[in-house]
Amino acid sequence: MAGLAIDIGATKMAAGIVDESGTLFDHAQTPTIHGQGAEALYEGLLAMVRELLESSGAAVSWCGVGCAGPMERNGERISPINIPTWQSFALRQRLRDDLGIEVAIDIDTKALALGEGWCGAARGVDNFMAMVVSSGIGGGIVVDGHILDGRSGNAGHIGHIVAVPGGRRCVCGVRGCLEAEVSGIAILAKTGRPAEEADTGFRQEVGRLVGASVAQAVTLLDLDLVLIAGSVALGYGDDFFGPAQEALEENLGMTYTKGAKIRPAGLGATGPLIGAAGIARARGLFGPQ
Repeated sequence: MAGLAIDIGATKMAAGIVDESGTLFDHAQTPTIHGQGAEALYEGLLAMVRELLESSGAAVSWCGVGCAGPMERNGERISPINIPTWQSFALRQRLRDDLGIEVAIDIDTKALALGEGWCGAARGVDNFMAMVVSSGIGGGIVVDGHILDGRSGNAGHIGHIVAVPGGRRCVCGVRGCLEAEVSGIAILAKTGRPAEEADTGFRQEVGRLVGASVAQAVTLLDLDLVLIAGSVALGYGDDFFGPAQEALEENLGMTYTKGAKIRPAGLGATGPLIGAAGIARARGLFGPQ
């Protein structure tokens, strides 16, 4: 039986039909329009979902949602840092009531990790992190085959570790967060140009700073693999991944960390929606855990 997958980010909201093998069929997206009220934003999301369901003719029995964080455990209420109109918004209950199916919600980068472990580049790997380097930066961590939730369900926010002490002020209020230094928004602020227009040297420096930051997570959590998606990382390609791997190796000293790798995520553009379906799978709404 197919289900509905929804991905909610700072720039766009997307929905797709995903079957229980992780195959994405029809999908649609709409801009995340800032400056409107919480209800108007929700109604835009719901209209897109209903149009997709009508055009596809799919009968769905579950819904998985990946959304920018932070949020309450199990996504009962969401407060995305880059969608300020939704603060303590009861998205799960609203979708469940309006769609008439069970809904599972978690952080979008945790969704990415679940998707990559289910049918992406981390299949068969029990200890890894999947992260996004895009307009923002975040991650999801799998240890011993299980996604890390943390006390409040928000584990994995690698974009908010301090990468440059005393650096740029982050939207979270702290100075020098990785997201404040090398996210797409930060690159625009630092260079005056969109991230895709950065020169080779700057692209390589972005990779090095990400690699050095990732080394902290690898050492702390004993990870084998870090998969990176997102428009900045994937758009920069070898200019990013080569320096990132070099910086990772330069900043790993413990013997157990040797051999850890940074690689591009495997699911590409389908990752966010397949990951959203992975949330529903992890919560037991369909298929094996």
